[in-house]
Amino acid sequence: MSSRRRTPSVVIVGGGHNGLVAGCYLARAGWQVLVLEQAGKLGGGSRTDELLPGYRFNTHSAAHNIINATDIVDDLRLAEVGLAYREMDPFSTAVFTDGMVVRFHRSVAATVESIARADRGEARRYAAWMRQAMPVVTAMRAAMDSGAGRHRRLRQLPGLLGAAGQAVARNGGPVGLGRTLLAPYGRILRERFATELVRAPVAAFAAHASASPDDVGGATFALWQAFYHQVGQWHPVGGSQSLADALAARLTSSGGRWRTEAPVARILRSTAPTDRVTGVELESGEHIAADAVLAAVDPQIALLGLLDPPLDGPQADQLRAAGRGNAVQMLVLLATTALPAYRQGRPGDWNGLQSYVDSLASLADGFAQAHAGHLPDDPVPTYAFTPTALDDTLAPPGQHTVYLACPCAPYRLRGGWDAAKDEFADRMIATVEARAPGFTSTIIDRVVHTPPDMARQLRWPGAHPMYLDISLDQLALLRPTAALAGHLTPVRGLVISGAGTAPVGGVAGTPGRAAARALIRAMGR
Repeated sequence: MSSRRRTPSVVIVGGGHNGLVAGCYLARAGWQVLVLEQAGKLGGGSRTDELLPGYRFNTHSAAHNIINATDIVDDLRLAEVGLAYREMDPFSTAVFTDGMVVRFHRSVAATVESIARADRGEARRYAAWMRQAMPVVTAMRAAMDSGAGRHRRLRQLPGLLGAAGQAVARNGGPVGLGRTLLAPYGRILRERFATELVRAPVAAFAAHASASPDDVGGATFALWQAFYHQVGQWHPVGGSQSLADALAARLTSSGGRWRTEAPVARILRSTAPTDRVTGVELESGEHIAADAVLAAVDPQIALLGLLDPPLDGPQADQLRAAGRGNAVQMLVLLATTALPAYRQGRPGDWNGLQSYVDSLASLADGFAQAHAGHLPDDPVPTYAFTPTALDDTLAPPGQHTVYLACPCAPYRLRGGWDAAKDEFADRMIATVEARAPGFTSTIIDRVVHTPPDMARQLRWPGAHPMYLDISLDQLALLRPTAALAGHLTPVRGLVISGAGTAPVGGVAGTPGRAAARALIRAMGR
């Protein structure tokens, strides 16, 4: 009689990049993999769609950073199936209303030189701050490379220990480092810098995490500035869809399968004789049996909504209490005949994020208003990406796509979004016009995505791109809760993944790989 073990099967709920990463690792390990995606194409928040004839826009994610700090792209050999990246350098360009432009390059020295053209004192302060921040971020990066193989972790260990020691030494000892990490990033920036020249653009980039300058424990989002100097910022050629397409190709080449337009209605569970998953039921009524289910969607939806019967007890209470704020992103996607013509612009200024925030205070006010259900005042805190500056495949010849985002738009708006949608989009465009005169006349057409639009289209509760806030109490070993941070659940064969799980949200892939490896260990295969 054969001693060969039966090949285990897994259904992955959610075809975003984390679900696809998990599927690739499970298929490579010999599992029968089926990825189910509710939308008409794979990718989730990393899709690229032709929203206007000839113009292709990223649904949400415009740059892939964290995943390029891991070995996932190389480990899965995604370049072999078409994935290519171009570096966005400078990674950030600050454009002020008075015309001043400050460029933040991959090179710290080049960044310091750019700041020094306007203020030598601020340039010295930036260099000193980066010296303090670099080891902190190095240690964070190692901790966030969740699910990496044992050999990689062992190779990282000496560097991690060294970086941790330097982080303590350069930030005033354990107490000083603890104070830094617990502080709001607004306080950190006010302490480190004397003017808005650096404060405002660093805060604008930090706000990309849907975090207010006044949030306690938000310092990480400003310290993350050092991450971009270490790793850079990267544009996927062809748009964010290229990552999803490459992962789908690798999944298929490893024997895995995927289906779109297959929304899951229930994750099926048997409680006797053991508590375990048995498969899923689609909204169409179709039943798909499986040995395991990996839910790469909002963990609250997965465990409190789809799981039947749902999770209960203290773990359910803790998950239910996990929070997301009311301040999220509003997007205005523009087809234009030209890039914004900044008065002091120079080649390269359109490669990365372009921030239009003049002061830390205006950004903090915007978040306070959003949390209260109001729109921010003028000038609207806004940032832009212009992908066609690096990639001419996204628009007709000589034309461009411009992605405008306000990081502090309210999901729940008093009076509703229907009446405010177009006027607020006009105000965001006016923020650009003040820095790039004539920009409005270059606009051919636009698509406006309010927070409720994104919540409906992507099935993101509260329109939160990371499902849950990435606050200090919901990060790494606490994401989404301490009990669920290992991706395993009390139900045998059910694991969770996605932006709402450990270690962090964003285009990372690490929650997908970590969940796959947790499932392999738990199921003994």
